[in-house]
Amino acid sequence: MREKLTVIKVGGKIVEEEATLHKLLDDFAAIEGYKVLVHGGGRSATKLATQLGIESQMVNGRRITDAETLKVVTMVYGGLVNKNIVAGLQARGVNALGLTGADMDVIRSVKRPVKDVDYGFVGDVKQVNAEFLGDLIHKGVVPVMAPLTHDGAGNLLNTNADTIAGETAKALAALFDVTLVFCFEKKGVLRDENDDDSVIPQITPAQFKQYVADGVIQGGMIPKLENSFEALNAGVTEVVITLASAINENNGTCIKK
Repeated sequence: MREKLTVIKVGGKIVEEEATLHKLLDDFAAIEGYKVLVHGGGRSATKLATQLGIESQMVNGRRITDAETLKVVTMVYGGLVNKNIVAGLQARGVNALGLTGADMDVIRSVKRPVKDVDYGFVGDVKQVNAEFLGDLIHKGVVPVMAPLTHDGAGNLLNTNADTIAGETAKALAALFDVTLVFCFEKKGVLRDENDDDSVIPQITPAQFKQYVADGVIQGGMIPKLENSFEALNAGVTEVVITLASAINENNGTCIKK
């Protein structure tokens, strides 16, 4: 039997507001066993960029990261947001360590090639150092991962937090029995987007295809679920989509093979 590991991904909105951050840290601290936290921080980055007179450009919900914006996201993700989380977890008896992908070469990426859009200094994950992370985790350290990686040539890269969570979970699945939890602003995947209680408790690949064909699952939820099945195919045991405030409650939508 392999030891259990929980990888939790939370969006910036949760970790940027004091009340929701405290609740999240309480809930995360209460999770038993080995765990990893991956966070966003986009709203704080946009706010600081505005204060510094740097315009934030978004295409399809993704940030264009020019050289000045990269400085901002590095300060916000790797500094302000990450260290606030680490300090909060330390106060709760969790031995957290804040990491970007550059630290100890944990996550290496390649700069996204220009196709229709030049996203600038944005990284697509190439490799995750599972052995190093596994050693840390076995020593009782809880990694808190910011959405920044590097290319091995001295460049930091802004990297999607969902991707970091998924790739980290897949890499660690070689060493642990991994559950990947995507925290969401809804209770799970909904049958009816206007009814917050219409949570679909479990989705298999066949059901997913049917829900998409029927228009039940659409928009941004489709890539989220495609990433979830990809993680399962790569060895992750289960993927859960749930409310950030419900990470200890076995609620939400469970994605199964």
